[in-house]
Amino acid sequence: MKIDVLVVAEKPGVAKAFAEFLSNGRIRVEKIGGVPVRFFERNGEVWASIGVSGHLMDYDFPEEFNSWRSVDPRQLFFIKPKQKIRKSSWKYVKALQILGKQAKEVILALDADVEGESIAFEVIKILRGVNPGIRFKRAWFNAVTKQDILRAVEKFREPDPKMANKAFARMQVDLTIGAAFTRALTLLVEKKAPKIFPRGKFISYGPCQTPVLYLVVKRALEREKFKKKKLYTLEATALIEGKKLKLAYAKGPLEKKEEALKILKAIRDEKVGVIKLAEYRHREVLPPEPLNTIELERRASRFLNIRSKEALDIAEDLYQNGLISYPRTETTIYPPTIDVNKIAKGFGQHSEYGSYVRIHLIPRMPISPRQGNEDDKAHPPIHPVKPASRNFIVKKFGIKAWKLYDLIVRHFLATLSRESVIENQRIVVDIGGYEFKIDGLKIVREGFYKIYPFGKPGERILPYVLEGDLVEIKSIRLVERETKPPPFLSEAEVLKLMKKYGIGTDATMQDHIHTNIQRKYFTIKNKRCIPTNLGLALATTLHSIVPEIVEPEVRGKMEAELVRIAKGEKQPEEVVEFIKDNFLKYYDKLVSNSHVLAEKLVEALRQVYWSKESKKI
Repeated sequence: MKIDVLVVAEKPGVAKAFAEFLSNGRIRVEKIGGVPVRFFERNGEVWASIGVSGHLMDYDFPEEFNSWRSVDPRQLFFIKPKQKIRKSSWKYVKALQILGKQAKEVILALDADVEGESIAFEVIKILRGVNPGIRFKRAWFNAVTKQDILRAVEKFREPDPKMANKAFARMQVDLTIGAAFTRALTLLVEKKAPKIFPRGKFISYGPCQTPVLYLVVKRALEREKFKKKKLYTLEATALIEGKKLKLAYAKGPLEKKEEALKILKAIRDEKVGVIKLAEYRHREVLPPEPLNTIELERRASRFLNIRSKEALDIAEDLYQNGLISYPRTETTIYPPTIDVNKIAKGFGQHSEYGSYVRIHLIPRMPISPRQGNEDDKAHPPIHPVKPASRNFIVKKFGIKAWKLYDLIVRHFLATLSRESVIENQRIVVDIGGYEFKIDGLKIVREGFYKIYPFGKPGERILPYVLEGDLVEIKSIRLVERETKPPPFLSEAEVLKLMKKYGIGTDATMQDHIHTNIQRKYFTIKNKRCIPTNLGLALATTLHSIVPEIVEPEVRGKMEAELVRIAKGEKQPEEVVEFIKDNFLKYYDKLVSNSHVLAEKLVEALRQVYWSKESKKI
């Protein structure tokens, strides 16, 4: 059967949506090599729609360089990796080849980002191999809705090789650097202690993974070095306008107990205080900026206790089913092509959000939403595209999916809402010549917090008083406290730091956290990232010898070079060689200190794998 148009999507769910939205409802599903393909007619032509499963190809070294023990890892810096089909992708490749032989034209309906563009070029390479004359068109869409898909097939664009080359260059340098350092570290340790590794274990290094580990370890070391101090403060209980309140000494904690006792002795018998300051200041709190990937992951971790990788996986499911826009985006600006008011109106009858939309949004429309200042020129911020009930989402995807969808909808509606008005309150009382203070907070206008409770501040409302008013002092006491070390980094904080330093992309950041957990370099407990003994040893030892390979700024510089490929400022080969040359210097520096390195890592590995402590990991 001849095919006029072949649609290739990045995921099966998107391929299904293309078939449903472009057909007249009559779809025939066939399996080709185990892969579902949807056939339908459109404008008198035969169309077929197939979904692959992410990247079809990887980069790898020629077979003769894949033996760890017979190849010097340093040689890998001088070998050009080759593109090869992933083992898990062979069924998709074979199905594409069968369909490609029969097709006249291909619509590349891959995700609209750098990774999607690189997969598009993998598809082009595979299909041109079986049909050199086949034509290609690129469909660019940000949500799996009928409107977006119809618009995409009416306005095609050319595949962008610069975007794809950025992804391919990153894959090559990450493979070379990761393989060379991983092999070198593992072999150095094995040479020092031949039977140190249990079966299948090794020392893993990654140019994104390891700087993430270093961020976590750096905070853990700050905690270790932290020295507790005793601090002394005075606390007064006062009756103000019939309300019993605790006030603290205004100058803050004192380091010398004698000084605190001296003040206490001077004022302990005071029964009346005078209001020295009564301050009530209003300030506006703006609604949140539109949601990008990193912020979605951070808020899912912080407010929903859903790990970043799981949050993005769930968001992908919601996207493929046409419920939210594309979830991999760096943009915080709604483009004019998105009618945010129309989307909000669509929730007017929703059981959870309808009342808010009808009362607080529709009467004010058209509304100009809160905007951020980031724009990747590819995707809009993450937003809902279709209302769905709690029951529907829970039944189809589970309770976590509902929580994430609920967060996305509320965040979107919040960007269209009024600002909140907060009153910051402060009362200062003079007691025997010494000042004591208390701070309060009152929400004067709830604004966007009415629909978006995430991060809503807790109220502590103080009574309204005037300067010069007298208050009754009930008691004054000395309070002794110890300073506390900084907490371990939360996953949300790690993601924020990764964004700051440019470690990874919006599509991969959560993967680098997950890899460290899989390698048992750190764990996440109560939302906090806690390094293991092995993670501590690896990060600190590498930093002591070659700080450049763990410090986050270095990866940020790599990413900046890769961006220049997408902008057309540099050729991919030029950037790949530049990065490899730099890391070759770091590699030589590491190997020249191999004795110290191996000794420290062996000691850590013995604790992890061969001590009683190993059971905890």
